[in-house]
Parts: sequence; C-alpha cells; structure tokens
Amino acid sequence: MRIEPVLIEKPSDANVIVGQSHFIKTAEDLYETMVNAVPGIKFGIAFCEASSDRLVRVEGNDDELKECAAKNAVQIGAGHTFVVVIKNAYPINVLKSIRDVPEVCGVFCATANDVEVLIAETERGRGIVGVIDGQTPLGVEKDEDLKKRRELLRRFGYKR
Repeated sequence: MRIEPVLIEKPSDANVIVGQSHFIKTAEDLYETMVNAVPGIKFGIAFCEASSDRLVRVEGNDDELKECAAKNAVQIGAGHTFVVVIKNAYPINVLKSIRDVPEVCGVFCATANDVEVLIAETERGRGIVGVIDGQTPLGVEKDEDLKKRRELLRRFGYKR
C-alpha cells in the first residue's frame, strides 16, 4: 500500500467539502441540496464513480467551480468520493443538508483552509484515509482570545 497527499486546489475565496457517498445519484441530489440551501450560493460538485463507467460526474451552477471540483476529484481519484467547492456561502450553511442526502456516507472535511487529502492506494484502487486541514495549533486560548472568538461569531451573525 502507498499513501500520498493530494493538495486541494481552490480559489482563495472558496470553501471546499470532501466526502464519501455510494451511488451515481449523488451528483444530482447534492446539486438540489445546494441550490435549496442558500440563495445566491455558487458551487461546483464532482463525484467519482467506483464501478461501471468510472467517470467523474459533475454538476453545479458556476463553471469555474465545476471545473475546480472536477480537477480535485480526478486528483483524489478515489471511488465514491465527492468534492463540493463553494462561494457566497459557508460550509456551516449546507453541511446538515449534505449529511441528510441519502447517498452521503460521511464528510471528511469542510473548510476554507489549505487542505491535503491523504490517499491510500492498493492494487484494487484508491481511498481516502484522512485529511490535513489547516495548520497545527500554536497554543491554548486565553481570556483575550476567548473574547475575540465570541466577538467574531457575533459579527458574522452566528450568535447574539
């Protein structure tokens, strides 16, 4: 077995969600989920088939983000993997809806950070074994850090 990192490439103002699903219907169902989640959201979706034609299926409402999602899905190359690239919304706005899609087995990450997907490869194929999302913590928050965090959440409108 060989393990290698795949760096997710995306626009600096985009977020990415990487997950695993189990059926070709995933691409269309994720599309419907995204357009119903947030007005004005822009996104691209790519889903890697694991059998039959073994194509990367692509949906979305933004050509740049569709191309980005497809490129990352090809680089990952693991069956039943999906990649969603988002602008004009945050993963927190769509994650519950994505998890509620019947085909979705799980989500590996949802982030604006630089992320690497760790791929294991055997004679049978490739699979995701984990992700590296962001950087290592530099310490534990102090009172001033707590205050900044709480102010940030209120400024974004997530808390009152």
